Amino acid sequence: MNILLTGATGFVGKRLVDQINDQGVHVLTCAVRRSGSAKYGHEVLVDGLHADTDWSSALSGQPEVVIHAAARAHVMKDEVPDPLAEYRKVNVEGTLHLALQAAKAGVSRFIYISSIKVNGEQTPKSKPFTVENVPTPQDPYGVSKLEAENGLLEIASETEMEVVIIRAPLVYGPGVKGNFASMIKLVEKGLPLPLGAIHNKRSLVALDNLVDLIITCVDHPAAANQVFLAGDGQDVSTTELFCGVAQAMGKPACLIPVHAGILMFGARLLGKQTVAQRLLGSLQVDISKTRKILGWEPPLTVEEGLRRCFVSENEC
Repeated sequence: MNILLTGATGFVGKRLVDQINDQGVHVLTCAVRRSGSAKYGHEVLVDGLHADTDWSSALSGQPEVVIHAAARAHVMKDEVPDPLAEYRKVNVEGTLHLALQAAKAGVSRFIYISSIKVNGEQTPKSKPFTVENVPTPQDPYGVSKLEAENGLLEIASETEMEVVIIRAPLVYGPGVKGNFASMIKLVEKGLPLPLGAIHNKRSLVALDNLVDLIITCVDHPAAANQVFLAGDGQDVSTTELFCGVAQAMGKPACLIPVHAGILMFGARLLGKQTVAQRLLGSLQVDISKTRKILGWEPPLTVEEGLRRCFVSENEC
């Protein structure tokens, strides 16, 4: 099967390129902005992801499937005057423009990598997000991903192109950046942290688990026009996560047990409620629909996924 991949140079895209080529089942074309930036496979140059992008060259190879992993990524401290407008230019207008051209070119399936931020930012403990929940995105990034999802489902209803949407929570793996990378640095420094008594629950997804799910959706007949939630199927507390990272690194976890209420109170005094919420709050994802419809199980446990964060590319 011929596949066109966008976002081939990103965190998820790079691993997709590796896995698709290693399997040798599909023929991969990578849409890139600079020649030689994708590791393997045929490349085709495009001038970005926006409402005027010309995708004719990328679609001229008649791909049956488009995996759309490119996006304007979530920015913690966005300094642009209107963040939502900037997200919409890429994540909504750019995505729907590509999807319309793909449908006209005869693409049979469009796989969209979305975000659990479409559902929201927090769940009550033991009440995970499901696909059936009414979406309540809390930031411009989440809003843009929801708008793109809605637009894609509308295109699917008006054309013969199937759409598959995958919402992922925090993705971790070799080369991870953002908050997870910051956590790794804290563990590396070995400084005592007041996070030894946090009993929240967070859903994560190992990079290889997410990639395996995406590849499963390439040709699974039951995936057509479905929304799936991704995850490891194993939720962890912040305390458990720090301990797991430390164990994977072969370092001691220097965690001091401090009650979460005290930490939240201190965070409010310092104006750090958002940071505290990520560390102390719960965000759980129910992947039972994904398992049932696709017969899919995450190949890696959390422990295995964490160990892979600290191996070289050649060892993966």
